[in-house]
Amino acid sequence: MQYTLRDVASVIRSKNAGPYELTFDVIFKDFALYEKARAAEILTKERFAALYGISVGDVIALIWFDPAKAVKVTIARPMVSGHLGESDVYGAQQHAPLINFAFSL
Repeated sequence: MQYTLRDVASVIRSKNAGPYELTFDVIFKDFALYEKARAAEILTKERFAALYGISVGDVIALIWFDPAKAVKVTIARPMVSGHLGESDVYGAQQHAPLINFAFSL
């Protein structure tokens, strides 16, 4: 069956992780969905990099965290926070591509 993260997650967010990194959190609605998504490897460093148009090397970490039924991804910021031309100092507007990320379970 085809899903988007919007269908299976209660929280999809991005935030500042310091001046050089952004972090993304996806918290699943329930443990059954989380376990299926993790087992299916719906989100990998390679898929995340492709979704954001960055190199796999810029994906610093992708961690599945069972107690919170969540996955956290940390990437190198494309532009240092607060740098001239940087448009999202807090990193709070970077999660939009994840909302419609499609996958099969």
